[in-house]
Amino acid sequence: MASSLALDQGTTGSTALVIGQDGSVLGRGYREFTQHFPQPGWVEHDPEEIFRVSVEAMRQAMAASGERPVGLGIANQRETVVLWDRRTLLPVARAIVWQDRRTTDRCRELRAAGLEPMLRERTGLVADPYFSATKLEWLLRDAGLRGRAAKGELAAGTIESWLVAKLTGGRAHVTDHTNASRTLLYDLRSRDWSPELLQQFGVPREVLPTVVRSAGVVEQTDPGHLGWSLPIAGLAGDQQAALFGQGCVSPGLAKNTYGTGAFLLVLAGDRVPSPAQGLLATAACGPAGEPSYAVEGSVFVAGAAVQWLRDGLGIIGQAAETEALARTVPDTGGVYFVPAFVGMGTPYWEPEARGTITGLTRGTSRAHLARAALEAMAYSSAELLQAMSSTIGQTVPALRVDGGAAANNWLMQFQADMLGIPVERPDLVETTALGAAGLAGLALGVWQTTGEFLQGRKFTRFEPEMGVEHREDCLAGWRRAVSATLAWARAP
Repeated sequence: MASSLALDQGTTGSTALVIGQDGSVLGRGYREFTQHFPQPGWVEHDPEEIFRVSVEAMRQAMAASGERPVGLGIANQRETVVLWDRRTLLPVARAIVWQDRRTTDRCRELRAAGLEPMLRERTGLVADPYFSATKLEWLLRDAGLRGRAAKGELAAGTIESWLVAKLTGGRAHVTDHTNASRTLLYDLRSRDWSPELLQQFGVPREVLPTVVRSAGVVEQTDPGHLGWSLPIAGLAGDQQAALFGQGCVSPGLAKNTYGTGAFLLVLAGDRVPSPAQGLLATAACGPAGEPSYAVEGSVFVAGAAVQWLRDGLGIIGQAAETEALARTVPDTGGVYFVPAFVGMGTPYWEPEARGTITGLTRGTSRAHLARAALEAMAYSSAELLQAMSSTIGQTVPALRVDGGAAANNWLMQFQADMLGIPVERPDLVETTALGAAGLAGLALGVWQTTGEFLQGRKFTRFEPEMGVEHREDCLAGWRRAVSATLAWARAP
């Protein structure tokens, strides 16, 4: 049976799956890697460690499958930036991660200079440290490095660019348009790097990768890495890969990924959307992996809030305990948890915000806090989908979900209640890797059409049960808690 190898290179680990022609998982591999926090608000990764654990995960998956896949698809944590030497393929610094906030002041300067409308019109994004441009600008602040970059001696890119360069011995320096669209340097309409934005951020064109289709062969891997040479035939940012893997290839279809953060995308079609204030326009993949567009909302902290309950407070032993705890109490007792540990994303874009818990009493228990952390994911996602529906001019019929927290049945039911529409969870929730496998497999003939790739997919469906009045009371309390968080962040 023909199969496709997928690498999902995430924020805390690398997952590899070998996906068979019938959509089954034939082999699986996983490796975690180190998180570096050199200063408050700074988050870094070691690019060499990411490459090493990614290769290990892929080898593990192939060994478990007993298969030789026809090709490789890569999905990756977006916005994280690597700068490396083209000749030696050695990084010149640690990667600056999407969560990193060190360029907050620079983004404030851009907004104060009145540049945000232009940035938004050109890129679909906003001036926020989340995106790659100010990270790369920061790495190139050294005149010597900037000079080397202009001479073509250095290469920069998001994580998939780095992995492709390493896997191919430096023969390929590429990115796909979904990842390029997260840099704040890419013009959505011309589908190329913007000369004006490169000049604005002091980024030489010579340092950037070539933008390619998400589905299509870019180069062969060196045989020493995976045991044999494989064509790299699929590239996509993790959220766009998940959108594709969920089968959201028609306008109006939506998915939400509950991982470290939560990322909700609605496919808009082949025209660049003009989203409501606070939402993002981003590149996506059409039915055959061709360029398309989506509206996106980004919540920076989702599952990470549960990790904090475990690692920071020690009130749970593992994330899975939260479902049972949430069921032991009828509500949160008035507690709302806004986990703005690294600022707030869509629709507020407030980098100075920090986590807030409101409504605490002497009766508050760890069960109330656990339930409040889960509810926060559902509230923030409901906010996003409400705004998105008005932008695309149609009601989203159902929300497809994936990511680690999607396994929590209590949370999925509460999410359906807060949205007032069904929530659909696929039998395989690792849809990011599935999307990467699909893009590569379509390019290489494992599947002839998207319909063939998606056939046989099964879903667990959660129908809304809560009354409208109760739902609105819950959401009103959430909005009050968010207002308190923002008031603190914006106080003089």
